Amino acid sequence: MQFNVFKNTVLLFVLVLISCGSKSKNNLVINHEVQNQISIDTIVSKKQEILVGANQTEVYLPLLNGKRIGIVANQASVIFTDLGYTHLIDSLLSLKTNIKNVLVPEHGFRGLADAGEVVKDGIDIKTGLPIVSLYGKSKKPKFGRLSEAENLEYDIETGDSQIDLIIFDLQDVGARFYTYISTLHYVMEACAEQNIPMLLLDRPNPNGHYIDGPILESEYKSFVGMHPVPVVHGMTIGEYAQMINGEGWLANGIKCELTVIPMKNYNHQTSYNLPIKPSPNLPNAKAINLYPSLCFFEGTNVSVGRGTDKQFQIYGSPFLPKGDLSFTPHPNIGSKHPKHEGNVCHGFDLTHAETLNSIHLDYLIDAYINTDNKSEFFNPFFTKLAGTKALQDQIEKHYTINQIKASWKKGLEAYNIMRKAYLLYD
Repeated sequence: MQFNVFKNTVLLFVLVLISCGSKSKNNLVINHEVQNQISIDTIVSKKQEILVGANQTEVYLPLLNGKRIGIVANQASVIFTDLGYTHLIDSLLSLKTNIKNVLVPEHGFRGLADAGEVVKDGIDIKTGLPIVSLYGKSKKPKFGRLSEAENLEYDIETGDSQIDLIIFDLQDVGARFYTYISTLHYVMEACAEQNIPMLLLDRPNPNGHYIDGPILESEYKSFVGMHPVPVVHGMTIGEYAQMINGEGWLANGIKCELTVIPMKNYNHQTSYNLPIKPSPNLPNAKAINLYPSLCFFEGTNVSVGRGTDKQFQIYGSPFLPKGDLSFTPHPNIGSKHPKHEGNVCHGFDLTHAETLNSIHLDYLIDAYINTDNKSEFFNPFFTKLAGTKALQDQIEKHYTINQIKASWKKGLEAYNIMRKAYLLYD
C-alpha cells in the first residue's frame, strides 16, 4: 500500500512537470530536430495565454490506460513547459503509455520533406517506434500494420488491429488546401471502419480570425481539397473534425468515435504565432498569414519563394516585369527542386505587408495581367487549389476583385450557418 501511494505521488509529480512546466533546466528537452523555434520567452508567454489540448495531460491520460496507441504526429506535436517544450511522444513514453506506432502526414515526422514528396515508412531512431506514412502509397491507414519498412513485422490479415486508440495531434493553418485536414479525414474514416476511437488534441488556428474564398465544388475534390468549405475555413482542427463527422463526409456517412480535448483561453480572434513551423515552407507568422492568398500561385508559373529563405513572403517569375524584388530559387530544405530553379525571378516582397484578414486576390490578378506568358500562366493544379473552375475563368475574363468576391457570397453565407454547429470557441 505504501508503495502504491509513493508510485501515485511520483506519477502526479511527473504530470505536474509536463502539464505546468518544470523550473529545472534539465527538463528542457527539444527533440526530433525541431528547427526555427521562436524564443523561449515567447513560448512561455503563449503557454500562459493558451493551454493547448496536448498540455492537458490530467484530462486525457486516464483515457490511455491499458490501450495500445497509435499517434498521428509530426515535429509540432509538443507539450509546452516553462522552459520550452517536449515532444508529445517523448512525454507519453516517459509515462509508460503503450505507443505502438507513429503515423505521419505530408512533410514527414520531422517536417522536412518537400511539398508533394512521398514520405516513406521507417523507424524513429530515438524511440525505436515504427513510422507509418500517411503520405505515400496510401493516405488512409490500415491499423493492422505497424510498418512496411524492411525487417519489420506487420500483419494486415489477422483482424487484430494492433491499435485500441488513435491520438491525433497536428498543427493546422486554417486553409482548405493544407493537407493535414485531408489526413484527418482519412484517419477518421479508418477509425470508424475499424471501430477504433480517436482522441484529438486541439491546437489554435493561426488564420482562424476570418473566413473567405470560394466553396469547393464536388467535381474538383482532391487531397488538396476534400470538403465543401471555403479556402479559409475559420475552424480549429478539433472543430473541423466535428464537422467532418456531423456533416456525414466520411464514406457511407459513417461516424468516427471522436473525443476532442479543447484548448483553454482561446477564441477565434486570439492572435497566435506558431512556436514551431508547421511545414518546411511556412517558416514564420508572416508566411502563414500570406499562405491562403499566395498558395494560388502554386497552380501558376509564378514562384512563391520556394528555394529561398522567404517562402510564401515573396512572389515572382521570369515572365514578370521587374518589380521591387528579384530572386533566384536554389534547392534547400523542403524544396529540392524549386520552381524556376537557377533562374532570376522578378516580383514583389511582402515581408512587411499588413496582416491579412481576407484573401487578397490583387497579387494573383496583377501577376496575370503583367505576365508576358499568359497562355502558360495557369496549370491544372490551379483548379484543384481553387476548388472551382470559375476563379480561373473570372481572372482570364478580367473580372474585378469585387465581382469575384461577390460570387462567393452565397456559398460563404451557407457555410457560416453550417459552421456554427461545430464551434468549440467564440
